[in-house]
Amino acid sequence: MGESVPQVPGKLVKSVVLIGMMGAGKTAIGRALSLMLDVPMHDSDVEIVQSSQLTIAEIFDRYGEPFFREKEGQVIERLLRGPPCILSTGGGAWLSPANRDMLLAKATVVWLEADLPLLWSRVRHKTHRPLLRTSNPRATLADLLAERTPAYALAPDKVTVQPDWSIDATADKVMEILRRNGTLQKAPADD
Repeated sequence: MGESVPQVPGKLVKSVVLIGMMGAGKTAIGRALSLMLDVPMHDSDVEIVQSSQLTIAEIFDRYGEPFFREKEGQVIERLLRGPPCILSTGGGAWLSPANRDMLLAKATVVWLEADLPLLWSRVRHKTHRPLLRTSNPRATLADLLAERTPAYALAPDKVTVQPDWSIDATADKVMEILRRNGTLQKAPADD
């Protein structure tokens, strides 16, 4: 007997974009959703690094944040032209009105909301976060969270991430949203 193939819980009818602060879990949850749904997962930051052959920090240092944000919008647009996928965006991608309009028109957007203690616990030991290269990175993170939350709150759907949730538990909460809003359609039953 052969191994059983895991049952995909339905068909994704459009891409799913995860937004939120650095440390909210966009990449980890994106990977879990990708496996659950058997669709590709893309990370806009990774795509930018691959296409530019520079790290995010190097792009910020050499060309500045506005240049990075322009490239980010171009990468997101390219990825959304393809077949339905899971897309994890950088924390600032959603702040651009042009990106927001594009994402809302072409994808289902889910905000992974997380509070400051959870975010700080996840990013405090990371050295690749250019926006946190300050004399007080925790205060900078708090300021970014306060500044960005009103924009994130414009997302049509939200999952409030809890510190004790596993990656799969958080992904399951996103799946509930996708079923409810029709982004994930039931697979036809086998006859």
